[in-house]
Amino acid sequence: MNTFTRALTATLVSSLALTAVAAVGPPVAHAMDRSVIGGDAARTADHPWVVAVGSRQLFGSARSGQFCGAAVVSARTVVTAAHCFDRQILGADPDRVRDFRVIAGRDDLRGEQGREVAVSDIWVNPRYDRRTNAGDLAVLTLAKPLPGAAVPLAGAGDAAYGAGQSASVYGWGDTGGDGSYASSLHSSRVRVLKDRECATAYPGGAAAGRFRAETMVCAGLPEGGRDACQGDSGGPLVAGGKLIGLVSWGSGCGVAGQPGVYTRISALEKEITGRMRD
Repeated sequence: MNTFTRALTATLVSSLALTAVAAVGPPVAHAMDRSVIGGDAARTADHPWVVAVGSRQLFGSARSGQFCGAAVVSARTVVTAAHCFDRQILGADPDRVRDFRVIAGRDDLRGEQGREVAVSDIWVNPRYDRRTNAGDLAVLTLAKPLPGAAVPLAGAGDAAYGAGQSASVYGWGDTGGDGSYASSLHSSRVRVLKDRECATAYPGGAAAGRFRAETMVCAGLPEGGRDACQGDSGGPLVAGGKLIGLVSWGSGCGVAGQPGVYTRISALEKEITGRMRD
């Protein structure tokens, strides 16, 4: 299967760190830091519910330990992708990691602005299927609140899920599909696609994953060029001012006919609201 989740793995971070050490001269911001796959720079001041999930213990300090994105849905509740906490991604049992943090208000992960809030509890959807990525949701409870930063959830039947709706995806991940990881927040404007388009793109089988409309929604452009990528996992997909999805998986990044696949928030709304802590 040539599809993949979009988390930044500990192994890859180690490889990037070795490359950085070999570089000569002072660090220079890569030009691609100003854009995602077909996107633009964004500010957390404008989108305070966009946060990063980090662990310096596992991923180092160069980018605040970021390995996934997430969205604040209540003062002490953050949602992200379940696969972000797989041992395969972390390279360790998550129960043994003591420094998981949610990073808020930090546009540039190399800086110190904003806040880092400890994660006091991690709930991974027990119905998450690692083989298919169905139900790809984790809910994080924060040790301290982030007041005034929540994004509303789009429930079942919300117009925000309508085919053709303009949506934006946010993250700090790969900006070119080639390992050019951003240090500053970026966003890409895409469109919500019809379920049948997504099912055609991902019919299952040996060459592609299978799209499941009951727990997934997909977004992109028919011609490609705009998408989330590795390192963006768990980041928010927002349409009409509401959270409709979380970055989950896809085939390539920004490839025509291969849109990004997201966890459908409405399918797991009860699981999220039942764990909200304020």
